Amino acid sequence: MRTVDLARAAGVSTQQVRNYEDAGVLPPVPRTGSGYRTFEEIHLHAVLAYRALAAGHGPEAARRIMHAVLAGDVPAALALVDAGHAALHQERAALRTTAAALEAVAGGGVAGPDVTGSVAGGPELSVGELAAEIGVRPSALRVWEAAGLLSPRRERVTGYRRYGPAEVRDARVIRMLRQSWYPLPQIAPVLDGLRRTGSSDALREAVARRGSELTRRSAALLEGAARLSGYLTAWLPAG
Repeated sequence: MRTVDLARAAGVSTQQVRNYEDAGVLPPVPRTGSGYRTFEEIHLHAVLAYRALAAGHGPEAARRIMHAVLAGDVPAALALVDAGHAALHQERAALRTTAAALEAVAGGGVAGPDVTGSVAGGPELSVGELAAEIGVRPSALRVWEAAGLLSPRRERVTGYRRYGPAEVRDARVIRMLRQSWYPLPQIAPVLDGLRRTGSSDALREAVARRGSELTRRSAALLEGAARLSGYLTAWLPAG
């Protein structure tokens, strides 16, 4: 196959094929005497395997998997695949915990070791005290403030930050969403819903979106494993 033939068969551009070769995710590519690349069926298997793996594991992890395979270290490649499945399982478990905890926080209740106290009442906390209470570094609180997610009161003389009960509640919500890999911009609507109405609808929606994303990734991991299996079946007899 020529470069254009492989690109058409894989549903990618000719430049992407060259990029895959440069990234080391394809087997060695023979060239004609005039320097043209010549691809075989094994290269198509490699492209399809890499693309499927990248959809579930991400491009960097997919590269590591393919590099291990091409180096002849299939056990290492499969271990990387296992690690991706294990990480997704942990994220799904964390999301279930987060869902229950967020509901409790939204209602001002208590759910497990990460959620303590109530929205109403309670003393103001310093940066260090709040960071220790929710298990983050003080720098994280400052990052969240810079992103517009927290607005602590400032002491008039010292300028020190003081976090009231509502800010403490918001910090707990932010921490738990960050543990489930939510980007900071996606957390803002959740907090807005809590502040305006006290409703947990935004929380439920955020958790549902995350659950859908994990389901998509789970399906992508399965597809990646299937494509990798097809590549190994084609490659191992010659390996």
